[in-house]
Amino acid sequence: MKVLIVSDSHGLTNELEEIVARHHHEANALIHCGDSELPFDQKEIARFLVVRGNCDFTTQFPNERTEEIEGVRFFITHGHLYNVKTSLMNLYYRAKEVEAKVVCFGHSHIAGAEMIDGILFINPGSILLPRARKEKTYALLQIEDRKATVQFYELDGKEVASLTKIFTL
Repeated sequence: MKVLIVSDSHGLTNELEEIVARHHHEANALIHCGDSELPFDQKEIARFLVVRGNCDFTTQFPNERTEEIEGVRFFITHGHLYNVKTSLMNLYYRAKEVEAKVVCFGHSHIAGAEMIDGILFINPGSILLPRARKEKTYALLQIEDRKATVQFYELDGKEVASLTKIFTL
């Protein structure tokens, strides 16, 4: 199973289309962790499981969602309602409540993946305004036989190998 994860695109549309075109053949699901700044019915995000970020003004996106993808429970949120710029503790407790194995979030614009007490947390970074590094990033999660590989890519599709991590679910 492969899941494409983006966040904090802040109005970009062509870039979203390019990313989807690059990975649609391999991705079982597409996740947008908020701050798309696009209307609910915008075609570029139609295929994504989208949540509302602090810069999204449409109320049609949910603040959070729990999704089963190929038997794995995902918790998806932007992160601003959980103070993710300070700590992942609030997000961790919510993930425990909904029994998620994978948490996808954004808001901080900082790409990274980490395992906390058996829960995988993924922030794909931002494809417009990255922080803590220069690359504008998105993530691709592959889960196979309880092995989770998180790879990060730049807008042009080049892998950011230094960010790649492998975990056991």
